[in-house]
Amino acid sequence: MTSRDEVIRVEDLRKTYRMGSTLVEALRGVTFSVERGEFLSVMGPSGSGKSTLLNLIGALDRPTSGRIFLDGLDITKLSEKELAIIRRKKIGFVFQFFNLIPTLTAIENVELPMVFSGLPRRERKRRASELLELVGLSGRERHKPGELSGGEQQRVAIARALANDPSVILADEPTGNLDTKTGEEVVSIMERLSREEDKTVIVVTHDPEVAKKTSRIIEIRDGTIVT
Repeated sequence: MTSRDEVIRVEDLRKTYRMGSTLVEALRGVTFSVERGEFLSVMGPSGSGKSTLLNLIGALDRPTSGRIFLDGLDITKLSEKELAIIRRKKIGFVFQFFNLIPTLTAIENVELPMVFSGLPRRERKRRASELLELVGLSGRERHKPGELSGGEQQRVAIARALANDPSVILADEPTGNLDTKTGEEVVSIMERLSREEDKTVIVVTHDPEVAKKTSRIIEIRDGTIVT
């Protein structure tokens, strides 16, 4: 396999929700692939299905039909226990609202995924410190989320997403709670992860300024890809 091989492939993906007596088709036959190291954005209006797509790729939900391949493995056929392992080892998540634990310091928040992976304490500390340096937060390791700006909190969230060295980073509206300048800094970090660390980064966004900084844009409307 080369360093630029296909890391994600989605085939005829469909997701239907039941709301009372009504069936809602969130995704209607979505097909595309993503190469390793690609920086991709998924755009679309509210309710278009973009966050549903991200949740399915991230193994947080199951499709109604269709297949999702991650590193050649069809994750739609896996058990819940196997999916949990996939999420822990192969996927890092970044959310709009940071989802940091307020009682933990920055370095402790970054360490947390490594605790669940059983990494020794000294190795956890070393790696967490390196990751915070990578996102420009050296010297802020002992600060709790409430003592950090929104941009700094999102940087901690990115460092946490990288904790177990995943091949894929999934970011759902990562700049949604940030001002323009701070949002640009966060996007620049993600671009650097793609270019320098060979991470595959998929960003869901409604902001065209964010999307145009990615290497490719997929637009979704009414549950289908707009061509």
